[in-house]
Amino acid sequence: MNHQELIIKLQQGDDSAFAMLVEENQDMVYNTALVIVQNADDADDITQEVFIQAYQSISSFKSGSKLSTWLYRITVNKTLDYKKKMNRKKRLGFVQSLFGAHTNEEVRLIVFDHPGLQLEKKESAAVLFNALKQIPYKQRIAFTLHKIEGQSYQEIAEIMKTTLPSVEALMSRAKVNLKNKLSNYYIQ
Repeated sequence: MNHQELIIKLQQGDDSAFAMLVEENQDMVYNTALVIVQNADDADDITQEVFIQAYQSISSFKSGSKLSTWLYRITVNKTLDYKKKMNRKKRLGFVQSLFGAHTNEEVRLIVFDHPGLQLEKKESAAVLFNALKQIPYKQRIAFTLHKIEGQSYQEIAEIMKTTLPSVEALMSRAKVNLKNKLSNYYIQ
């Protein structure tokens, strides 16, 4: 089934077409979410949310772009929603700590364990992903989409709903920031 036929079947509510969409794109969506949020459970949740939203909003899909670009955009938006939610939780926790309220919520340590990494590369990957979480969020998204997911700058601009020069600037700043964050690791 070609791209246009798949879109038509999806918009007609064909469950087998949706199953095909999920099958062909779930790894891409999961891996993108995992690199950005760096937690497997959260990446699973985001992946489910992405496909729920895709199912609910396929009728509004404009065939001018690729389905994968549309799914990346949904994934990026869901990770942004996740980040906002986590920031609200941090602020609430801080406010509660000021007033002496204690929560039973555990503090989660982020341990990055991507399933596609070989054992000997996990230490280097952990250092990279630790550095990634220290750079601004939009830079992290642009870097992840380009260097890890292999998207072109133009595709990233479409996914992030921004301009090509903005993506170029994000990538440039991300490289400088990552170089600074990683310099101590590579000097040792």
